[in-house]
Amino acid sequence: MSINKAGFETVTSSFAPNTTSTVELKPNYNIPVVLVIASIPLLLVQPLVGGVIGLFGLFLMFQTGTLRLLFTASDLDIYRGEKLIRRFPYQEWQNWRIFWNRIPILFYFKEIKSIHFLPILFDPNTLKACLEERCPRI
Repeated sequence: MSINKAGFETVTSSFAPNTTSTVELKPNYNIPVVLVIASIPLLLVQPLVGGVIGLFGLFLMFQTGTLRLLFTASDLDIYRGEKLIRRFPYQEWQNWRIFWNRIPILFYFKEIKSIHFLPILFDPNTLKACLEERCPRI
Protein backbone atom coordinates (compact mmCIF):
# COMPACT_ATOMS: atom_id res chain seq x y z
CA MET A 1 0.00 0.00 0.00
CA SER A 2 1.06 3.55 -0.67
CA ILE A 3 -0.32 7.07 -0.72
CA ASN A 4 -0.46 8.57 -4.22
CA LYS A 5 -0.10 12.26 -5.12
CA ALA A 6 -3.87 12.81 -4.91
CA GLY A 7 -3.77 11.65 -1.27
CA PHE A 8 -5.48 8.30 -1.88
CA GLU A 9 -4.26 5.11 -0.24
CA THR A 10 -3.71 2.69 -3.11
CA VAL A 11 -3.38 -1.05 -3.16
CA THR A 12 -1.85 -2.78 -6.17
CA SER A 13 -1.95 -6.51 -5.72
CA SER A 14 -3.49 -9.57 -7.28
CA PHE A 15 -5.43 -10.34 -4.10
CA ALA A 16 -9.08 -9.39 -3.61
CA PRO A 17 -9.20 -5.78 -2.42
CA ASN A 18 -10.76 -4.44 0.73
CA THR A 19 -13.89 -2.44 -0.10
CA THR A 20 -12.80 0.42 2.19
CA SER A 21 -9.47 0.93 0.44
CA THR A 22 -8.83 2.53 -2.93
CA VAL A 23 -7.47 0.19 -5.58
CA GLU A 24 -5.58 1.60 -8.56
CA LEU A 25 -5.49 -0.78 -11.50
CA LYS A 26 -2.15 -1.49 -13.14
CA PRO A 27 -1.94 -0.67 -16.87
CA ASN A 28 -2.08 -3.57 -19.33
CA TYR A 29 -0.63 -2.87 -22.79
CA ASN A 30 -1.72 -6.18 -24.40
CA ILE A 31 -4.48 -4.82 -26.64
CA PRO A 32 -2.54 -1.79 -27.96
CA VAL A 33 0.59 -3.87 -28.66
CA VAL A 34 -1.38 -6.56 -30.50
CA LEU A 35 -3.13 -3.94 -32.63
CA VAL A 36 0.13 -2.17 -33.54
CA ILE A 37 1.87 -5.46 -34.40
CA ALA A 38 -1.14 -6.68 -36.42
CA SER A 39 -1.18 -3.43 -38.37
CA ILE A 40 2.35 -3.92 -39.73
CA PRO A 41 1.59 -6.78 -42.17
CA LEU A 42 -1.77 -5.17 -42.97
CA LEU A 43 0.06 -2.04 -44.13
CA LEU A 44 1.56 -4.12 -46.96
CA VAL A 45 -1.77 -5.62 -48.06
CA GLN A 46 -4.29 -2.92 -47.17
CA PRO A 47 -2.44 0.31 -46.34
CA LEU A 48 -5.56 2.22 -45.31
CA VAL A 49 -6.87 -0.53 -43.01
CA GLY A 50 -3.40 -1.19 -41.58
CA GLY A 51 -2.87 2.52 -40.96
CA VAL A 52 -6.21 2.91 -39.18
CA ILE A 53 -5.58 -0.13 -36.97
CA GLY A 54 -2.04 1.03 -36.24
CA LEU A 55 -3.20 4.52 -35.28
CA PHE A 56 -5.95 3.08 -33.10
CA GLY A 57 -3.36 0.85 -31.38
CA LEU A 58 -1.10 3.86 -30.77
CA PHE A 59 -4.07 5.85 -29.43
CA LEU A 60 -4.93 3.00 -27.00
CA MET A 61 -1.27 2.80 -25.98
CA PHE A 62 -1.32 6.52 -25.13
CA GLN A 63 -4.58 6.06 -23.19
CA THR A 64 -3.13 3.11 -21.28
CA GLY A 65 -0.13 5.17 -20.25
CA THR A 66 -2.04 8.27 -19.21
CA LEU A 67 -5.33 7.04 -17.72
CA ARG A 68 -5.71 5.64 -14.20
CA LEU A 69 -8.71 3.71 -12.89
CA LEU A 70 -9.30 3.84 -9.16
CA PHE A 71 -11.91 1.78 -7.34
CA THR A 72 -12.86 3.69 -4.19
CA ALA A 73 -15.32 2.62 -1.49
CA SER A 74 -18.21 4.37 -3.31
CA ASP A 75 -17.31 4.77 -7.00
CA LEU A 76 -15.04 4.09 -9.97
CA ASP A 77 -12.89 7.14 -10.71
CA ILE A 78 -11.02 7.77 -13.95
CA TYR A 79 -8.00 10.08 -13.79
CA ARG A 80 -5.69 11.52 -16.42
CA GLY A 81 -2.59 12.34 -14.42
CA GLU A 82 -3.85 14.06 -11.28
CA LYS A 83 -7.08 15.34 -12.87
CA LEU A 84 -10.34 13.50 -12.20
CA ILE A 85 -12.02 13.00 -15.59
CA ARG A 86 -15.11 11.03 -14.61
CA ARG A 87 -16.70 9.47 -11.53
CA PHE A 88 -19.09 6.52 -11.75
CA PRO A 89 -20.90 5.92 -8.41
CA TYR A 90 -21.60 2.20 -7.81
CA GLN A 91 -25.12 2.99 -6.61
CA GLU A 92 -26.04 4.00 -10.19
CA TRP A 93 -24.70 0.78 -11.76
CA GLN A 94 -27.27 -1.71 -12.98
CA ASN A 95 -25.04 -4.34 -14.56
CA TRP A 96 -21.50 -5.03 -15.77
CA ARG A 97 -19.74 -7.64 -17.86
CA ILE A 98 -16.26 -8.48 -19.12
CA PHE A 99 -16.40 -9.92 -22.63
CA TRP A 100 -14.29 -12.89 -23.67
CA ASN A 101 -13.05 -14.23 -20.34
CA ARG A 102 -10.12 -16.15 -21.85
CA ILE A 103 -8.81 -13.05 -23.57
CA PRO A 104 -10.58 -10.13 -21.92
CA ILE A 105 -10.72 -7.21 -24.32
CA LEU A 106 -13.93 -5.33 -23.55
CA PHE A 107 -15.54 -4.10 -20.33
CA TYR A 108 -19.22 -3.14 -20.37
CA PHE A 109 -21.23 -1.51 -17.62
CA LYS A 110 -24.67 0.01 -17.53
CA GLU A 111 -25.66 2.89 -15.32
CA ILE A 112 -29.17 4.20 -14.75
CA LYS A 113 -28.76 6.84 -17.48
CA SER A 114 -26.06 5.46 -19.78
CA ILE A 115 -24.16 2.47 -21.14
CA HIS A 116 -20.36 2.28 -21.35
CA PHE A 117 -18.03 0.03 -23.38
CA LEU A 118 -14.34 0.31 -22.55
CA PRO A 119 -11.35 -1.61 -23.90
CA ILE A 120 -9.54 -3.44 -21.11
CA LEU A 121 -6.38 -1.36 -20.77
CA PHE A 122 -5.81 -2.40 -17.16
CA ASP A 123 -5.13 -5.61 -15.26
CA PRO A 124 -8.22 -7.72 -16.03
CA ASN A 125 -7.89 -9.94 -12.94
CA THR A 126 -7.85 -7.01 -10.51
CA LEU A 127 -10.63 -5.33 -12.51
CA LYS A 128 -12.84 -8.42 -12.17
CA ALA A 129 -12.02 -8.85 -8.46
CA CYS A 130 -12.90 -5.21 -7.73
CA LEU A 131 -16.12 -5.42 -9.74
CA GLU A 132 -17.24 -8.63 -8.03
CA GLU A 133 -16.54 -7.22 -4.60
CA ARG A 134 -17.84 -3.68 -5.02
CA CYS A 135 -20.61 -4.10 -7.63
CA PRO A 136 -22.05 -7.60 -7.46
CA ARG A 137 -24.00 -8.36 -10.63
CA ILE A 138 -27.74 -7.90 -10.54
